[in-house]
Amino acid sequence: MTLSLPLEAESLQQFYQDQLTDNFLPFWNRAVDRQYGGIFTCFSNSGAQLLSTNKFVWSQGRFVWTWAHLAEACQRGLLAENAAQYLETARLGAEFLMQHALLDNGSAAFWLTRTGVPFEANPGQGLDASFYSDCFVILGWAEYARVARDAHWLTQALDLWHRVRTRLAEGTAKSEPYPVSPGWTAHAHPMILLNTAHTLYEAARTLKADPAPVLLEQMHTYVDIILSRQAEGDLLPELRSNDPTDSDTLQARHLNPGHVIESMSFIVKALQVLPLSTPTPHLHQALRILQHALMVGWDPEYGGLLRYVDRDGGPPKGRLIGGAYEDLVQSSWDTKLWWPHVEALYATLLARTISGDLSWEAQYLRLHGYAFATFPQSDPQIREWIQIRDRQGYPVDAVAGLPVKDPFHILRSFLLIIELLTTWGFRG
Repeated sequence: MTLSLPLEAESLQQFYQDQLTDNFLPFWNRAVDRQYGGIFTCFSNSGAQLLSTNKFVWSQGRFVWTWAHLAEACQRGLLAENAAQYLETARLGAEFLMQHALLDNGSAAFWLTRTGVPFEANPGQGLDASFYSDCFVILGWAEYARVARDAHWLTQALDLWHRVRTRLAEGTAKSEPYPVSPGWTAHAHPMILLNTAHTLYEAARTLKADPAPVLLEQMHTYVDIILSRQAEGDLLPELRSNDPTDSDTLQARHLNPGHVIESMSFIVKALQVLPLSTPTPHLHQALRILQHALMVGWDPEYGGLLRYVDRDGGPPKGRLIGGAYEDLVQSSWDTKLWWPHVEALYATLLARTISGDLSWEAQYLRLHGYAFATFPQSDPQIREWIQIRDRQGYPVDAVAGLPVKDPFHILRSFLLIIELLTTWGFRG
């Protein structure tokens, strides 16, 4: 699709509707496990092969959220698909998680077999290896509760939310595949907690449930942690150390542009519902942080967003202190991943809509041109995207984080773009 300024909402909306119905939903509807529930995600990067039928609880919760949201989009006439079928599939996914993902200690498992048996992928890691799994289960249950108007699932989500917050307060929650070293804090933690609390709030508000005001307070806390404690003005590092002498390390200096971009979308949306007396300074800071991430994360040589960068741009640098995460940053900093780009497509349109600043249109156009020239799968029998590319844009046979080809970021971002262009308009 050839785009120019000014962007035209109706044609852009149609473009994303066509992307979903022609290139993404056919692939992912085939991946749904109709026998046991949930969805298969352990595909090769190209999507040509299903490598395993094991199921990450992380991805299963995100699947429930996505299918419930797809159902609502169909109900609203934004997609010409079967709303009832998507909602029923989401319900089956929610039940699969309820029946199999919750462990005796009340936490969510990290891995399941196809039939739902929890297992420990790495000896000593434990079945509940990541509180992110719990958060994504909560996201799925809460979104299904909101769309289906089913208070039972909101109750289940709130119960699990309470247990997650308790574990985090006690310091017993693990965070695979990106564990945080003692004495360090991770931006990703308040980021996922803000998104989870906001999803719960929208469900509680829809169902007129009592916890809605408490969830707003929690959202405010996470916004404050990100903007006031984790951020350094317009710069948002992925990790911060409690020891000032660590400021010269690679871990303290590096940024994750994708996380920053996604996080600022969460904050901008949260500010639309938080009862703040002066939300404008928060909004302005969030937009400046977003702008900085798009600038410093952009590859000036080949285009696109780099996976990790130094706070001053370019390859991550700094004193090395060791560890698996540091190795990951060094070995994969120059890869181009699908998810930061789709998050940035939505974030720039959201920023344009909220701020009224026309310069965001040019930011969007640059991202659109790169993303849709680089990631789409050329094989018409597969479609979808090849999700991981090298710096020059060639496919990489690798995984990012979890060994999955996950539909969440793409389907969520495209759905949110369609809704944004419909509900708020884009250019008056």
